[in-house]
Parts: sequence; structure tokens; C-alpha cells
Amino acid sequence: MNAESRPVDEIADRYVEDAVRRQPTLATALGIAGYDDQWDDFSPDGYAELAEHDRRTLAALHAAAPTDERENSAKEAMIERLTCATELYDAHIVTSRVSVIADVAHEVREIFDLMPTDTADGWRNIAARLRTVGTPLSQARQTLAQEASAGNVSAKRQIEGTAEQIRSWTGEQGSHDFFAELIGGLPAEHGETLAAELRGAADVARQAFTDFADWLQTDLLGSAPSLDAVGEERYALNSRYFLGATVDLQETYEWGWAELERLQDQQRAIARELYGSEDIKAAYAALDADPARQISGAEAFREWMQGLADQALSDLAGTHFDIPDPIARIECCLAPTHDGGIYYTGPTEDFSRPGRMWWAVPEGIDSFATWKEVTTVYHEGVPGHHLQVGQNAYRSDLLNRWQRLLCWVSGHGEGWALYAERLMDDLGYLSDPGNRMGMLDAQVFRATRVIIDIGMHLQLPIPDGNRWGFHPGERWTPQAGLEFLIMNTATDEPTLRFELDRYLGWPGQAPSYKIGERIWLQAREDARQRAGADFDLRRFHADALNLGPMGLDPLRAALARL
Repeated sequence: MNAESRPVDEIADRYVEDAVRRQPTLATALGIAGYDDQWDDFSPDGYAELAEHDRRTLAALHAAAPTDERENSAKEAMIERLTCATELYDAHIVTSRVSVIADVAHEVREIFDLMPTDTADGWRNIAARLRTVGTPLSQARQTLAQEASAGNVSAKRQIEGTAEQIRSWTGEQGSHDFFAELIGGLPAEHGETLAAELRGAADVARQAFTDFADWLQTDLLGSAPSLDAVGEERYALNSRYFLGATVDLQETYEWGWAELERLQDQQRAIARELYGSEDIKAAYAALDADPARQISGAEAFREWMQGLADQALSDLAGTHFDIPDPIARIECCLAPTHDGGIYYTGPTEDFSRPGRMWWAVPEGIDSFATWKEVTTVYHEGVPGHHLQVGQNAYRSDLLNRWQRLLCWVSGHGEGWALYAERLMDDLGYLSDPGNRMGMLDAQVFRATRVIIDIGMHLQLPIPDGNRWGFHPGERWTPQAGLEFLIMNTATDEPTLRFELDRYLGWPGQAPSYKIGERIWLQAREDARQRAGADFDLRRFHADALNLGPMGLDPLRAALARL
């Protein structure tokens, strides 16, 4: 091995090259050109090939000798991630999943959001994918049917919900047609020939998705269980995957109740300060009714988000964080769908496509209360996802290509974003009581998730004598979960219904925000104890972010070695 050889980085970089070749949609998501007219293989053989790729890479990693601490941390991070991925595959979780938020149908639909549209060739790639979209959907049917024959089927709620979502994309339900709106963005300068090609391709894609929704409802649904709960063994594996850490689920469930009480005590104090009453819901209603906290129209709301995100970037750069110039830009966008989600997509490797904050505005919603969303902008922008993900993409001097492009751990990333919301409060950016109420509502939302996600999937008892007098001693059910969400958050009911379906179809993901924040706070306290009087918060943030994305157990181990 020559003096410049870095075996772990070489394995990681080779893994990225192989992954992009096998998964063209991944290449599109990363902004890597040359694959935008192709599809992944979602057949059983395609999944098996990906799993074998992970196993070969794991063997190579275990045999590799890191050259320094940076490579050692990267090795630990990659081993943890690929081990979890192979365990999920072996448990038939990925190959049998139908979910209202994370499955093949959503992956295939969502890739069109990220495809380049600035050239005629970009639009031809869109036409090519629209025209051939039946191939990945057919492969997904083959995989799901094979899993169903072995008894591995998602719950009825997820299959029915996904079919309904697809029909909203195709225009069969609701007032939007995703495919018509997608090709409607073609500039007239590209001519009628290309426009006609796109219209024909959109018709083919629309029919392919319709056929997939029909198959879900007429074939797969009949073998699906009615029970939404996945049970402790399956849940524990999902939880470990989303956290990159092993937690005591019973202790975490109990902590969720205590955390919810703590947060609502703070809310009651703000309600009393603002309106003279400790009634949290009354305070929510009063804040919603305040004209100074209202914005009408989705585009006006997008502009408000953009301005706030830009201001945070300007204020925090060089003061509380080191923000590289290439990530001093974020785009706030209205998503082309209307599922109610808010999400972030990272920049391309060359930053030609910036990091973006997306808002999928629900049908019928045209008025927005800013007091609830100031903290959301900090979560998705700076110092949340945009700082973390953008810095990962930028730090090629510290992180290999797998770390920069492919590693994502929900507990690490979402935990950091929730930590960032709390940090902005600590830094004085939420001094307005209404905006601080919004931050606490977001925290309450995430604490509620911990309780009901673990509670519903493990079918745990609701504590006797709980402060809310909420169904004491009864076992959690989806109906109880929805009732508890409505009781404890300021979010509209249509969004909460989607949230509930999301929890049931993606076990362990939703709690990773709040549990991840808990582990980030513990990691900071551990660092404070180690450094004593020399502890510096800005330095801690830099050290932690410079390690790149990783599971939370490897993160704490790596920080302890600094």
C-alpha cells in the first residue's frame, strides 16, 4: 500500500460509482448526468443485486485498515449503515413495503421533481422516463407479488392510501393532474414536436400509474392484513435503521410522555403571558386569528419562507456557524403534489442545483399562519437541513464521496434539524412569544409521535393516571392515535390523518426526529463534560458536522475520540 493510499475512501468512492450505475434515479437525485432517461431495476433480482453489492462492500470494509481517525470514523459509519440495510432486506421489509410516503410508487413519481428542465434534452429525458414508467412499476408488482406469496404484505391502510394518492396524481381524484402539470412547464420555444411527444408520454405514464393503483386494490389488497402494528421485533429493526442507534423502546416511550408534559408546561406559560389563560388550544386559535400572523396565497407564503431563510443564512454565517459560500443559497419551492409534506432536497455535487425547501400544500389550503412556520424554516434551512446537508456536499477535503452523497440517517439528520430549532430559540430568534409557541408546538408534535408511533406498533397500554385523562389503561389503536394528535397539536386534521398513516406505514421513522434530538443533546452534554471550562459551542458544532452523516451510536463514539 503506497503512502497516499486511503483504502476506506477508495471502497466508499467505488461504492458510489457502482450504486449510481445500478440506480439511475439515484444519479438524478445526486445531479450526476448520463442516467436521466433510465430506471432502476425494482424486480426481485434487482433488489438481490443491491443486497449482494452491500455484502461485498461490507466484507471489503471489515478487511480494510484505516489510515487515520477520519477514515476510521468513515469505516464505522459505513459498516453500520450497510449492516442495517442488509438486515432490512433479509427481513423482507424493503421489498414488501407499500407506504403512503416511502415506496417504489413514490420514488418513481418524485424523481420527476428533480429532473433538469433547462434544455430540450432534459425534456426529452422526461419524455423517455414517462414513456417507460410502466417498467419499474411492473417490476415493483412482481416483487410485491412474490413477497405476498410468502406472507409478507403491508397493511390494508397503506395499500388503500397509496392507491388513492396515485389517483390524485393522475387526476382521477381531486383537481390536479401531476403529469399534465409536469409537461405544462415546457417552454414554447422547444416546439410542438417535443410538446406532442411529451403529451403522448404523459398519457402512457398516467395509464401505467392507474394500472398500478388498480392492481394494488384488486390483487394485493386481498392478501393484506388489517392490523397496522408491526410488533416489537420488526419495529426494533426499523428503529435502529432510522436512528443508527439502539434504544430501549419502553424507556423511550415513557420518556416521550414526560417530554410532552414538560413542553406543554412551557406552552401554558406562554398562553398565560399572551392571553391571560393557560388554555393552549385557545392560544392557538387566537394566534391563528391574528392578521399580523397570516399570509394568504401559496406563492406569497413561499416568498415569506424564502425571505426568512435568506435572513437566517446571512445572520448565522461567520457568527455561530462557518457557512461555506457555495451553500449560501437555498431555494424555497412549492411542490407539484398536494400531500401536505414539507421536505428538503440537497444540492448537487457541483452546486449547480441548490438545496431546496419544498412545501406540498394540501388541497383547499390557501391561508397560512406564520407563527407555526418560523421554526419550520429553521428546521429545513439554516441551521437545519440546508447547513448540514450542504456542508456535507461541500467538505470533499474531509468526507469521502459516500459520506457526502449517499449517507443519510434520519435520527442524525432530522435530530439535528430539531436540535437546530431549539438552538435558534436559545440564540434569541424565537423571542416573539407566538413564534416560540410555534416552535414548542413543533416539539410537542414530535414528542407525540414518539408516544403514538411506539405505542401503536407495540400495542402498548396508555398509562393510568396520565395528565390528559386519555383512555387510561387501554391499548393504543390508530383511532386513539388520531385523537391524541388532534388533542395535542395545532396542525389541521387532514394533515394529521396523513401523518397517522405515515407513522403506521413507516415504523420508527417519525420518532427519529425527537429521539435524534435527544441523542444530539446528550452528545453535546458529553462533550461539555469532557472539555470542562474549555467547551466552545461553535467548535462543538463544527466538529460534529465535520464528521459527516452517520448513525448516532457511531457519532457519539467518534466525538468521544476527538
